[in-house]
Amino acid sequence: MPAHLRFVQDSVHLPDSADVVIIGGGIVGAACCWELTRKGYRVVVVEKGWVAAEQSGRNWGWCRQQNRDERELPLIIHALQRWRELNEETGEELGFRASGLVYATRNEQDIRRWESWNEMASQYGIRSQILNGTQAKLLTPGSTSDWRGGVHSPDDGHADPSLAAPGLMRAAIRRGALLFQRCAVRGLDISSGKVSGVITERGLIKTQQVVCAAGAWSSLFCRRHGIDLPAGNVIGSALRTHPADAIIRGPFYTDAFSCKPRLDGGYTLALSGAGRLEPGLQSLLYARQFYPLYKARRMNLSLKLRAASFYQGPESLARWSMDAVSPFEKMRVLDPAVSAGVVDAALAAIGNEFPALKGLRVSQSWAGVIDCMPDDVPVISPVPQLPGLILSTGYSGHGFGIGPGAGRLTADLVTGDPPIVDLAPFSYSRFARGTRPDAPGMM
Repeated sequence: MPAHLRFVQDSVHLPDSADVVIIGGGIVGAACCWELTRKGYRVVVVEKGWVAAEQSGRNWGWCRQQNRDERELPLIIHALQRWRELNEETGEELGFRASGLVYATRNEQDIRRWESWNEMASQYGIRSQILNGTQAKLLTPGSTSDWRGGVHSPDDGHADPSLAAPGLMRAAIRRGALLFQRCAVRGLDISSGKVSGVITERGLIKTQQVVCAAGAWSSLFCRRHGIDLPAGNVIGSALRTHPADAIIRGPFYTDAFSCKPRLDGGYTLALSGAGRLEPGLQSLLYARQFYPLYKARRMNLSLKLRAASFYQGPESLARWSMDAVSPFEKMRVLDPAVSAGVVDAALAAIGNEFPALKGLRVSQSWAGVIDCMPDDVPVISPVPQLPGLILSTGYSGHGFGIGPGAGRLTADLVTGDPPIVDLAPFSYSRFARGTRPDAPGMM
């Protein structure tokens, strides 16, 4: 188990049946589990590795409305309300702090984009203030840039990825949920065209409701059952520092770097928007659907070819039987290498902008695999051709912040309760063959 993650104790005996089985112990799976246990459902979470060991424990920890795709705004509004409630509700420290968020820029084009976004977002009641250069400087004390302007979202904040999903799972277990880590789901048991259970490496759990919240592994899992889920994976790198002066007090973005303060007094730091592609056969399979997104983001992407990506991991087109070792058991945790030069470049960037932070010491660096959809918006949806299966995946690097909202919406699909937001933007059917996905929006 990764040392930085909060420990979550496994349950003891795999049950014969459950009301709901959730595949994946990331932020969405954990939040969905919490919401379902609050409603009295018998829930089992099955995780091939450890809770939050992949992207849910490796992201920046931002909980933001600012500059989100319009389709996600109703969900993040609900999610932020839940973030504010969950520490007290669960009795767990999830690390959320309503600190506000600041973007600053030297580029007039950025300001025009933010102004356009603000005009749209104001219709949803979101508070976001465009800053002039003087105001941006006041909100970034100690910065060296002569800012052209910026934007400030006072209601946004940040949480701790090492605490959030584990905390939600611990709380759900106290309410009766069961968790089995290092226990991969090999596939679905299907009877009369409907889900009737999940087949794990430890045995069958009978259920009529399955939530697939498997992140970067979801498309591979779905293909095993003839379900076409166009997904791509991007690798992002980040680092955390030792404790330092509290110069930056909330999430901060500029074109050179992005950072946030941590509860331990250090910073989480990354190069803004930077990602790495390590394509395999899955990338080739869905290349046409992803080309518009790649074209929009290509300036921030590097490419590395690895032979291993073609025959193992989520980018492969592996096949397996239900009574043999699956790809999910062969690779318990995705742990890609940090992109070359990222650590030094990020430290140099923050030190150049904030001289008081020169000499920050690195405590840990890591990389994570971000599961993406062609339109940069997740799938939170039943699968029409297989009743009983609900997908909650493809969060495209936005999933941690909207995690509590996404978990609630996914739970609504399970229980049949009125959904908290319109389901249409997240429908699986929008990727039906022959359709062209909508263009990606703001990141």
